[in-house]
Amino acid sequence: MSKTVPVIWPKVFLFGDSITQFSFQANGWGAEIANKLARKCDVVNRGLSGYNSRWARIVLPRLLSSQGSACDSIAAVTVFFGANDCALEDKNPQQHVPLSEYLENLKEISRLLTSAGVSSDKVIFITPPPLHEAAWEKECILKGCPLNRLNSTAGQYAQACVRAAAQCGSDVLDLWSLMQKDGQDYTVYLSDGLHLSDKGNQFVAQRLWDLLESRVVHLPVILPYWGDIDASSPETSLLCNN
Repeated sequence: MSKTVPVIWPKVFLFGDSITQFSFQANGWGAEIANKLARKCDVVNRGLSGYNSRWARIVLPRLLSSQGSACDSIAAVTVFFGANDCALEDKNPQQHVPLSEYLENLKEISRLLTSAGVSSDKVIFITPPPLHEAAWEKECILKGCPLNRLNSTAGQYAQACVRAAAQCGSDVLDLWSLMQKDGQDYTVYLSDGLHLSDKGNQFVAQRLWDLLESRVVHLPVILPYWGDIDASSPETSLLCNN
């Protein structure tokens, strides 16, 4: 009996905070990417709600070690932090990360990925989106706290993310700038002032695919098309290396 050939399923690894964690919900950007890559790639959601880049840097080695040799099959990684890092220190000290440390954390995340075999050209950094202060303040008040983020501060962290990507030799999706380009109403991209609306998820999915497509376009459809399977001897079609 011939040896069974394992099926290697490449992976796209989504690493981020709640905006990544919730991206597999209906109409989410992660779900849209996963749909585009069905039968070609597993899209792995490693979004961690509430996390900042400091905690992400600490936990990443554990996430990568859980992948084991599967790191060799990673086609791309998105790194999407900053919406929590940019929380104001005096209003939300638990999540706040100083701007300079945020920059260094992103670079360390890139180094950790490289050491695990994921080269910098496979990494796509994503900046925090803009913040609609009036809408987010309402959410804060409902939780019994004052407004704890500012759009201008989110912009500083977005700029730091862009710099980190350039220094690491990786692509970047600058949501903060793109969603406000030409004075457009960026509030339509946000559901509560911070997290993404359906339109915001659609925006991220489209812009991310523009960067991601070149990294996965070469991947074949995994396992034969049903019409190509030899019905009289399916093993000859299904146990071959394709």
